[in-house]
Amino acid sequence: RNGVLGSGTNSSCGCGVTLLDCPLWSAALEGVGSVNLAATAHRMVTLQHALLRTRHTRARLAEGRGRVRTAPGVVEALETTARIYRTLSEGEGERLIVDSSKCPAEAAALLGRADIDTRILHIVRDPRATALSFRSAKDYIDPMTPARSSAQWTAFNSASELVGVAAPGRYLRLRHEDLCRRPQETVSEVLRFAGLDDASPVDEVGKVLLRGNHTVTGNPDRLRHGMSRISLDERWRTKLATRDTVVATAAAAPLLKRYGYPVLARGR
Repeated sequence: RNGVLGSGTNSSCGCGVTLLDCPLWSAALEGVGSVNLAATAHRMVTLQHALLRTRHTRARLAEGRGRVRTAPGVVEALETTARIYRTLSEGEGERLIVDSSKCPAEAAALLGRADIDTRILHIVRDPRATALSFRSAKDYIDPMTPARSSAQWTAFNSASELVGVAAPGRYLRLRHEDLCRRPQETVSEVLRFAGLDDASPVDEVGKVLLRGNHTVTGNPDRLRHGMSRISLDERWRTKLATRDTVVATAAAAPLLKRYGYPVLARGR
């Protein structure tokens, strides 16, 4: 949708060029659509919309457990995804591929494949902070109302919880705020979970050198390079209007306590 069809929010790779001009992604895409890449992209978007949205998470988990017959099209979509993974593993992803697409249903479906070692990293952030972040447009990200952002927050996190219950040994949940308060320790925990024994790239005060990457869409910060410092951003406590805070809180209320977020939280 983004790199091939040009109908998404962004077409740039994290390395700074378009996805079709990126050597890594051009090779990966060629491997799945050598005859007609646009047709393959249209087909994948259709399958994802029909079978791999958040609302499909429970069904995909049931299929992975062998409880129900796999829906037509799911295997096709996963085979295409697996081919991309295999191509990436022959390039810069020989040790680990991070799929940051944030689709719980797709993660649920991938858990059922024996040829892929899928591990789920579930990161949550206070929904009021998310509401402030989405309230204003930034670069290629469209704005979103607090009601909508918190409704999506609740849906995405609820679906991710289902995946965690289904695969407890392959699932890790972290809070964004804990990452910001203890970045070195938290990143080390993530590395261990991913099966890597590398030292944390973050130092004891939260500084990290951002190098080139090949991320597809996401926060515009992915295009930044150089030294950066991980720190907690709680501007929402004073910048988010009272009405917006109430709306965002109400929509996310079912999961606030579970994640350790207070219901009443304004001011410093």
